[in-house]
Amino acid sequence: MGVEHDEIIEKMGSDIVLLFILLLAAFLYGFGIWNDHYVNTYYTTAVGSMLQSFHNFFFASLDSAGSVTVDKPPVTFWIQTLSAWIFGLHGWSVILPQALAGVGSVLLVYLLVKPSFGRTAARLAALAMATTPVAAAVSRTNNIDAMLVFTLLLAAWFLFKGTRQHKTGSLLTAFGLIGVAFNEKMLQAYMVVPAFYLFYILAAKVNWKKKTGVLAACTAVLLVVSLSWAVIVDSIPADKRPYMGSSGTNSVLNLAFGYNGVSRLTGDRSTGGGSGMPGGGFGGEMPGMNGEMPAFGGGMPDMNGDMPAMDGAGGQGSPEGQGQGSDGGVRGQQGTGAEDGGMPATRPDGGSRQFGGADGGQGGRDGMNGGGGGMFNTGTAGPLRLFQQELSGQASWLLPFVLFGVIGIFASLRRRHFTMQHKEALFWLAWLIPAMGFFSIAGFFHQYYLIMMAPPVAALAGAGWFKLWHYYKERSGWLSWLLPAAVPATAAFQWYIIRPYDSTIGSGWSIGVLAAGLAAALLLIVLRILKGRGKPALVHAAAVAGLLVLLIGPLYWAFTPITYGLNSMTPAAGPDSSDSGGFGGGGGRNTGTGVNGELLAYLKEHNTGEEYLFAAMDYGTAGPYIIDEGEKVVILNGFNNSDVPYTTETLRALVESGKVKYFLVTSGGMGGGRGGGNSEITSWITENGTEVPSADWQGTVTGGAGGTLYEIHLN
Repeated sequence: MGVEHDEIIEKMGSDIVLLFILLLAAFLYGFGIWNDHYVNTYYTTAVGSMLQSFHNFFFASLDSAGSVTVDKPPVTFWIQTLSAWIFGLHGWSVILPQALAGVGSVLLVYLLVKPSFGRTAARLAALAMATTPVAAAVSRTNNIDAMLVFTLLLAAWFLFKGTRQHKTGSLLTAFGLIGVAFNEKMLQAYMVVPAFYLFYILAAKVNWKKKTGVLAACTAVLLVVSLSWAVIVDSIPADKRPYMGSSGTNSVLNLAFGYNGVSRLTGDRSTGGGSGMPGGGFGGEMPGMNGEMPAFGGGMPDMNGDMPAMDGAGGQGSPEGQGQGSDGGVRGQQGTGAEDGGMPATRPDGGSRQFGGADGGQGGRDGMNGGGGGMFNTGTAGPLRLFQQELSGQASWLLPFVLFGVIGIFASLRRRHFTMQHKEALFWLAWLIPAMGFFSIAGFFHQYYLIMMAPPVAALAGAGWFKLWHYYKERSGWLSWLLPAAVPATAAFQWYIIRPYDSTIGSGWSIGVLAAGLAAALLLIVLRILKGRGKPALVHAAAVAGLLVLLIGPLYWAFTPITYGLNSMTPAAGPDSSDSGGFGGGGGRNTGTGVNGELLAYLKEHNTGEEYLFAAMDYGTAGPYIIDEGEKVVILNGFNNSDVPYTTETLRALVESGKVKYFLVTSGGMGGGRGGGNSEITSWITENGTEVPSADWQGTVTGGAGGTLYEIHLN
């Protein structure tokens, strides 16, 4: 590995353009991350708890007491915790691993494309990856997907290397890394598995007996690594470990193949566990219809001027769907950031335009009014979903160019002319097509999941450009016209993406992108008609410019999380990036409301040796005390109302052990006022506790940091 590392560094050092691209990616992914305080509060709270004990670290516990885990496996959070241990727990320190992973992904795309398609194609692919808007958005947060994509690209690098050099160790490493990715985000990692099998079968120059043996060994490694943590955890008695958050059955395997697996496709956001809501609960979600949010007739119900707590989760069934801005401010009950606390009802274009889909009544890019945008602003399911406004600006910008490029790549395919270029292109297609298929029909995902499309789109754009340039340069009949046709077709699609935002960013962007594409196409046509009378350097520059002008729109979109702000819970790019995706409010539970200094002082003064400062109903209340103060706090609920880390009996035992005596009951109570088994915990606290006068501890703080403080003594 040392020699290989030196070779990579040497290649980077000899390519100044690549270094510039990597610096651009570092800026897009890292500039200003120091302004984000809590980021995704749910995950940052877990990192704070994981810093407090190895027990919490191993299980990725949400709270200090190891009561309940986050709803994802631990690998990414282990890395974030290591970063926080080195640099201190800050918003930027938990974002840093993802930002670095994003830059690493750009480098890996370059390294994967270059051997077969050349340096220029690799540079263009790396630049396309760096400027993919959704990659820029998610890499600026502590959500998992940037690390997931980096891990899968690293696996692809080992796959290509092992296949070319007949190194079984590299192939085993490749499939082992997919197993690591499974322990980052479970079944989403397996989207690429068909591509890995297909590539090895097609590209390995060994007999079928050898192929079968190697793939069998690789599959064994994949399964062992994938299931290792799950089997260990599920083998531990339930009373010796945290409750598996969002699993519904307190099982990692159920979490992997249910809530984080099949449910993402079907749109069934229940966890399979108990719930206080009819029909077994909604996994922390508002009840939907066909995976979508029902309309509220113009607004959410008003309860004395406050948004109902809804389990404190803003109705989300996933911690990625919350509402804190990247500036550390709390959007709280404002949903997607509307200043009046309501739900915005219009899109940038004032309408509900669907590309190839019916107008489902979508009322805004916040996705709140049901219909086409669904609950998470993911458009209307169907074959053209990725071309609808809700999703097209995230990762679809170059899809028309990729189509032309794929035609060019496979135009030369013959039975006796099946090259490594064809095989690698098939690999990227086998990665891209299943991902596109999933996102076209899935009922439950967020916009930023589309980062899974970024590597194959970028690689195929660079590789496709190489073939189109070859045909153009050689004037190979009708194939030579593919490049001049691809540029204006893609530019027109990008105009379609940008135009609805004309009223926000000005019409110059949409018109400029279209005009640049048409101008580049015109230049290519003129040079093609001249039949080689133009200087070769000019012809090559025009061909490169043909793709570069198509990166203007994505580059601008990739800058929007910096220029317009970012919703760190559901990151997405675009001029409305700060209001992206889903039911983003949720009151105190979703977003860190900050530390109540009066409460902190009171609890410390009256602590008589209890291990935990207090117990909170939800992570939004507890998080700031764990993150900012390093205090040990018990959290009595997970993300979903189906999580039942405590019963009245186990809570009584916790109190009798002398580990905690103060309980802060916020307005929503357990389950956000939705009732269910957890409401019994609230009743038990109020029945057995003595209310502490608010004047003694609350000071002037109200809202999410308010509530009622109880002191309980059972001995």
